[in-house]
Amino acid sequence: MKAIVLFILTLTLIEPSRGQKDDLEKYARYITIGDSLYHVKQYKESAKNFQTAFDALDGKAYPNDRYNAACAYTLAGNKKMAFFHLENLATGSVNYSDYDHIIQDPDLNALHKHKRWKQLIQHVKANKDEIEKDYDKPLVALLDSIYNEDQKYRHELPALEEKYGRNSPEVKAHWDIINEKDSLNLIVVKKILDERGWLGPQLISGQGSSTLFLVIQHSDLNTQQQYLPMMREAVKNKNADPGSLALLEDRVALGLGEKQVYGSQIGINNETGTYFVLPLANPDDVDKRRAEVGLMPLNDYVSMFGMTWDLEEYKKQLPELEKYWRKNWNK
Repeated sequence: MKAIVLFILTLTLIEPSRGQKDDLEKYARYITIGDSLYHVKQYKESAKNFQTAFDALDGKAYPNDRYNAACAYTLAGNKKMAFFHLENLATGSVNYSDYDHIIQDPDLNALHKHKRWKQLIQHVKANKDEIEKDYDKPLVALLDSIYNEDQKYRHELPALEEKYGRNSPEVKAHWDIINEKDSLNLIVVKKILDERGWLGPQLISGQGSSTLFLVIQHSDLNTQQQYLPMMREAVKNKNADPGSLALLEDRVALGLGEKQVYGSQIGINNETGTYFVLPLANPDDVDKRRAEVGLMPLNDYVSMFGMTWDLEEYKKQLPELEKYWRKNWNK
């Protein structure tokens, strides 16, 4: 199972009707249940909930969710439905191309000897070859190494925080390493952007495009402001992901002391240790704005931080949250 990185939104509902909103809420609810059941190894029930989510949208699904459903079906012993979803990804409009992942994913091992596996893999490989035919291979390799540097040390943080504490010398030393890596990565990425512009996934791969964003997102405010217009233009030209741009817009807004727009930035109260959504403009319509750029509903997003989104409660707390943030944001 893996949340695959794709820059295609298959469920475009810019201004959904009330009925469509209900269907999307049902979809999100059952996807969350399916994911939870997968992680406790209740694969049959997990697959059933994924399917209920897809049925809410007449069989449509986000690619990540369809792939994860295929994993659940495989582990539940239902190869027919697993192939149905994988073949939909490989031969449909998504053109799934993550060949290296799918052939190594242990969740799918039970499919390898099935007669349909070889043809499925041939489709995925063909998709990969088609997508990569125009790649700048040396630049892709360089950006892959930067991506790994950007993510490696951040992935180590939760374990260190749990072991030593968030404000411990060990965690602070680890942040020093992260900041040093970020500075080195930024030198390389700025040179790419200044000389070649914001290149799209057709030249540098989806991960390469994500890498440009991540390095700018993790830079200082002045650098973020400098390259924000370039990323906006890249989104217009389909060279960058709208959801990633939304995260950068939020970070810059907060850095300037303004409210964020999409609710992507989460803070932690150092006094209580609890997470909270940093000051958000017009919270009533946040999910509409998030949907427009391909982001999941805010409740699903904050659940990854162990939070539950309560709109009315948030609006009551917002004045105090703003005071706390303005007092502490530049420390």
